[in-house]
Amino acid sequence: MCLALNCNLHLARRIPILGATTKTSRSLPMLALYGVITIVSLLVAVMSKRISPLVALIAFPVVAALLAGYGLQTSGFILTGIKNVAPVVGMFIFAILFFGVMTDAGMLDPIIDRILRAVGTRPTRIVCGTALLALLVHLDGSGAVTFLVTVPAMLPLYTRLGIDRRVLACVAAMAAGVNFLPWTGPVLRSSAALHVPVADLFQPLIPVQLVGLAFVFTCAWWLGRREEKRLGLLAGSDIAAPQRVLTGEEQALRRPRMFWPNLLLTVLVMAVMIAGWVDPVVMFMLGTVAALCLNYPRVDQQRERIDAHAKTALTMASILLAAGVFTGIMQGTGMLKAMAEVAVQQIPPGHGKLIPALVGFVSMPLSLLFDPDSFYFGVMPVIAEVGRSLGVDPLQVAQASLLGVHTTGFPVSPLTPATFLLVGLCKLDLADHQRFTLPFLFAASVLMTLTALALGVF
Repeated sequence: MCLALNCNLHLARRIPILGATTKTSRSLPMLALYGVITIVSLLVAVMSKRISPLVALIAFPVVAALLAGYGLQTSGFILTGIKNVAPVVGMFIFAILFFGVMTDAGMLDPIIDRILRAVGTRPTRIVCGTALLALLVHLDGSGAVTFLVTVPAMLPLYTRLGIDRRVLACVAAMAAGVNFLPWTGPVLRSSAALHVPVADLFQPLIPVQLVGLAFVFTCAWWLGRREEKRLGLLAGSDIAAPQRVLTGEEQALRRPRMFWPNLLLTVLVMAVMIAGWVDPVVMFMLGTVAALCLNYPRVDQQRERIDAHAKTALTMASILLAAGVFTGIMQGTGMLKAMAEVAVQQIPPGHGKLIPALVGFVSMPLSLLFDPDSFYFGVMPVIAEVGRSLGVDPLQVAQASLLGVHTTGFPVSPLTPATFLLVGLCKLDLADHQRFTLPFLFAASVLMTLTALALGVF
């Protein structure tokens, strides 16, 4: 019996338990390599349209975790990631239902008509007006709220006049991305990660941001002019807005007498949510219930309205849950942190002063590789600590990061739910949005980095 026990113990030492792995297979370089391969494969697959984002976000990290030897531990990483995005998934589902019901009831019709009269029917003014609207709405610091308000308000104008919807997504993304404020997520995460006051982070960046905003409106004007040329407008001419003709089904859904109650309900939902008094998912749930009861009190009407928007809501929810799988695995396995540590180890000691500039120039693309929490709480502190050892103030690393990492970068990152909300509301494919918008956002990030260098911020 003792001999058998000794044999079993000997075998147990030699045969790894399922889910366990050797130290060598989880070394820092190997984890970093797995992470790079996973992220590059994901981006190539999605942007080339060879694999859908849903499949890529789930399949690639799962395969990487299994190859890295995590086995059944992978399921725990997945569950953690799903739990982290669950409130956001709930918010987006009910936000789509809420605004869908409001659109069906016709609440946006008079608003769109007044905006059209205010900005005219020139694409240049409409595109610049889109940038201004997104900039003002983003004062609350939420990219999701910005897109939820801006896109439904402006999309009918773009549709009527034939303006490219990619322009709408691009301009809204630029206005929200450059408008990083002291109460936005990246600034608060940077302050918490490095234990520095928010004012110390943000105040030196105010002139840098003003340059970025000037760039946004310049691009909006240029895109509008380009659309005018594409639509065949002559200099100084105007285009007549086509009259909107509602189908019989759309007319039956309209509730013109409920305009003011619907508008009051929308303002109430948005105000409470922006003020932070109630969690967004709760407000949109309650708002959806109220909107259905006010406009479509019969059970069969409510079922029809939910069914009409269920496809969009389900598509969004599945993508967000898949993004949770990706971030959960990348964080749980330590691949994200490993990539950062390996990268900073390659910097020669004599070039430490270049770290902030380097981070600034690559900050926007880093949004495609890391989710906000992973970067600001896992990656940035590592870079800042390496910079400190090379004589660089960690504050400068944080400021350089704010010029792109989930500021200008978040509206195109497949790791942020707001990206999928934006493309879903604009009815665009993610790859089309990324190809069109990436150059503008990257240019804004590079311009702000050059401005920060010229002003001596870092």
